[in-house]
Amino acid sequence: MATTTPVLPGLTAEPLPKTVAGRVRKRLNTRAATIVSILIAVLWTVPTFGLFISSLRPEQAIKTTGWWTFFSDPQLTLENYNEVLFGQSASSGQLANYFVNSLVITIPSVLFPVAFAAMAAYALSWIQFRGREWLYILIFALQIVPLQMSLVPLLSFFSRGVSLGGITLMPAWQLEDEQKFIQVWFAHTCFALPFAVFLLHNFVSQLPGELMEAARVDGASHPKIFRTIVLPLITPALASLTIFQFLWVWNDLLVALIFAGGGDETAPLTVRLAELAGTRGNEWQRLTSGAFVSIVIPLIVFLSLQRYFVRGLLTGSVKG
Repeated sequence: MATTTPVLPGLTAEPLPKTVAGRVRKRLNTRAATIVSILIAVLWTVPTFGLFISSLRPEQAIKTTGWWTFFSDPQLTLENYNEVLFGQSASSGQLANYFVNSLVITIPSVLFPVAFAAMAAYALSWIQFRGREWLYILIFALQIVPLQMSLVPLLSFFSRGVSLGGITLMPAWQLEDEQKFIQVWFAHTCFALPFAVFLLHNFVSQLPGELMEAARVDGASHPKIFRTIVLPLITPALASLTIFQFLWVWNDLLVALIFAGGGDETAPLTVRLAELAGTRGNEWQRLTSGAFVSIVIPLIVFLSLQRYFVRGLLTGSVKG
């Protein structure tokens, strides 16, 4: 004998989403949410599109008219990029060398903290040792220390070394020219580790304990568990952290200027762009092309890791 579920007056028989993720997904799939998303995307993209158009316009056109006049009077040239990247005059950007310097600074400054933080997050989550909780609290507390307060002690550490009671525990590094890249890598790694460990610990600690126990029963060591089980599962979190760290290091001016100096051998793009804006603020065609050169690599990194980035943001926040 068939039975039907009674429906109270005023209520529909449509089943409600059972999870938080289902409810959020249902709200974001409405027509209003779609329209708002499109408007936000357009408003966010217009300045970048205008910057790109301006970087391709002739000097006279960019100084006398707005970029939107391009549609009625299209004029394009690559002279701005040629001048700002490879120009030999003192007023040109000469950004090619600085672009390479930025890559040399950024790549190790991203790989080192991500690798160290992943190993530390696994150790703090799944390896039992005395003082583990206090160590995690200490690492978490380091996030509240302003970066500016650490610059002078760290610079003293590089230039003077470490002494205690007249005994030299570590001599001065005495690095010159391209060797100063090591200082920048070290500084960025130190500044990034507290947040990186905190972020990855939240992901690693939420992995199923049964998975770890099964691996241990099969005789897997901690290095093997970390390499074959943990790393593939936290790939979205690693991608998210990589994007954050890459954008931070690539756009950094303060740390690179202090620890690498402003010389042509080690200065990144941000240093040269600051000089162009300060001394050649009227050269708009060079500023726009130089600015777009500086954002090309971050755009490529973000677009290539976007799917992992979105997945990493949602992992651990909602389930289902």
